[in-house]
Amino acid sequence: MRFIVFGAGAVGGVIGGRLTQHGHDVVLIGRPEQCRTVTERGLTIESPDSTSTIDVKIVESPKDIQWTPDDVVFLTMKTQDTLVALQGLAAVAPLYVPIVCVQNAVENERLAQRWFQRVYGICVMCPTEFLVSGVVRAWSSPVTGILDIGRYPSGTDKVTNNIASILRTSAFHSEPRGDIMRWKYGKLLMNLGNAAEALCGPSARSSPITAMAR
Repeated sequence: MRFIVFGAGAVGGVIGGRLTQHGHDVVLIGRPEQCRTVTERGLTIESPDSTSTIDVKIVESPKDIQWTPDDVVFLTMKTQDTLVALQGLAAVAPLYVPIVCVQNAVENERLAQRWFQRVYGICVMCPTEFLVSGVVRAWSSPVTGILDIGRYPSGTDKVTNNIASILRTSAFHSEPRGDIMRWKYGKLLMNLGNAAEALCGPSARSSPITAMAR
């Protein structure tokens, strides 16, 4: 299984980097500046435990990839960029390639299903940061994050089981979930408290205004 990680920012860079560190075949798709930096200097992953720089293949476009039957695509961009990414993928990638939405929100899977036959969702619990080209930060340790996966709109299959197994051996916790969209809606509701907490402190998460937002 080869992982095409479309979006080499915070989440995509950390996941792609961890998979590479644990011996898996990875290709990142990133913006031009990120591509230049990672190609020239490698990808640096900073975490509470260590800092390491790894060699990982990175390209600017799906057109730069020689697609194989073993490929799996991880979408890791923001939702506002998903449609353009899917259009670029659909022009060159096989219709049957698994598309895994490693993204917050609940619209990405519906968009992906209009272009590809097999769509999956991951509920992302993975605190990361990307501020400097070529450097990503993973804030959780010793487990880098929780990445439960399921088929869209529901169910599990061989792909979910294989990906969950690989993630568990690559510094993540991951379980196949037959109701993955319920988990993703839960994450969406949880995130509604972020702005209130940032403005008013941790107690605002249980405040009436957060309850009204939910």
